[in-house]
Amino acid sequence: MATAQKHASAPAAEEKPAVLGGVVPYLSVSDASAAADFYVRAFGAREVFRYPPDEQGRTMHIHLYVNGGSLMLSDPFPEHGCGLKEPQGYSLIMRVDDVDAAFERAVDAGATVMMPVQKMFWGDRYGQLRDPFGVIWAMSTPDETA
Repeated sequence: MATAQKHASAPAAEEKPAVLGGVVPYLSVSDASAAADFYVRAFGAREVFRYPPDEQGRTMHIHLYVNGGSLMLSDPFPEHGCGLKEPQGYSLIMRVDDVDAAFERAVDAGATVMMPVQKMFWGDRYGQLRDPFGVIWAMSTPDETA
């Protein structure tokens, strides 16, 4: 199904959803539409806004709610100084109620395990994944047996 048919056009300014969270990650990934669809499957994200793709099939802006906060993403636009770079030096961390179930959901959706869920020295159960777009995600749950 084509992205333009699947997603409505940009809403008027007064209809735009609220931005959630104090710091909002904004990712530039190789295929923002596919990444948004993956985040819905893997992390239970909810899409709240998407501009239609341009003539070259690139999406300028997608807004998701993930785990109680906003995540924004777009395709690269090198002609505007926003080229694609390999993700490095950061990870996105989610505190979840059930790290084992959340981790399994992400792996089933296509994420690659970097560090299996395990009890960590600081007392959480914690694991790391890499999504198909190169972004590292970590998940944790306080260990009730600690």
